[in-house]
Amino acid sequence: MHFLDNIRRWVGALAELGISIIALGVVLQVLFGDETGAVPFLPVDVLGSVIGFVSALGSEGLVGLIALGILWWAYNKRSA
Repeated sequence: MHFLDNIRRWVGALAELGISIIALGVVLQVLFGDETGAVPFLPVDVLGSVIGFVSALGSEGLVGLIALGILWWAYNKRSA
């Protein structure tokens, strides 16, 4: 079980790092983005990807709401 606990902590740390990188990308895009939303030193449209993800969940209706609920539950369970 010690091995599984190590893997769980490692995956949790990677998830936190990913969420932090996404948040940093959104902040950088808001602060330094031009009229198209692009940041010169960031080759990915983070804000556009987040908006697209939320839009895709919203267009799916109940299925999107359930998926959002599962994601929220998984995030809260991990951080608790």
